[in-house]
Amino acid sequence: MSASLVVFDLDGTLIDTAHDLVASLNHTIGLEGLDPVGYGDLTYLVGHGGQVMIKRAFALRGREISNEELQRMLAAFVEHYSEAMPGVSVPYPGLVDAMDRLAGAGYRLAVCTNKLEGLARRLLDGLALTPRFAAITGGDTFAVRKPDAEHLLGTVRLAEADPKRTVMIGDSLNDMLVARNAGVPSIGVPFGYSDVPVAALEPNHVISHFDELTPDLIERLIAR
Repeated sequence: MSASLVVFDLDGTLIDTAHDLVASLNHTIGLEGLDPVGYGDLTYLVGHGGQVMIKRAFALRGREISNEELQRMLAAFVEHYSEAMPGVSVPYPGLVDAMDRLAGAGYRLAVCTNKLEGLARRLLDGLALTPRFAAITGGDTFAVRKPDAEHLLGTVRLAEADPKRTVMIGDSLNDMLVARNAGVPSIGVPFGYSDVPVAALEPNHVISHFDELTPDLIERLIAR
């Protein structure tokens, strides 16, 4: 397998999803009488999964939540979020042109996200992006998830690509760690949902806009 691959995280990297996720979260916690949380309260938790967001929202409101309640609320969250897709979520500026450049240069593209695979696919379907990807994997695709190396390496295998010619792009610590754990170079984007500057997560390179994502950059990172 000699194909070259560029792997993207989803929330906060490919697609700006935070407003829809927080709206679904507020719908869910409202069922339990909790006041809504602000966008800034939870943006940095996007990408860690709905359970983490729900638990954090309850903590912010000084309420405990049992595992049984959490599972019931997670189901309500997923139902509301899924029904509203794609909502106001949109690709980040320059993304589509960047994917065109990479595909035109012969690179395969993939998605590796901790979002449930079914939700990831539904979102990408709604934005007409699914056909661009050789593989789409979520937090429930394998027995492990980011930052476990096998999540990324499994994605590479599904895309029938070479891990030695793969680059991971993301906005969070999990993205940088999964790349490091898999021995893959990483690119960080600063417009996502990290609670610290993405450069502090020590990616191999940082881009401020997808206009900077070029085949030349990918080749430099692979050859590092």
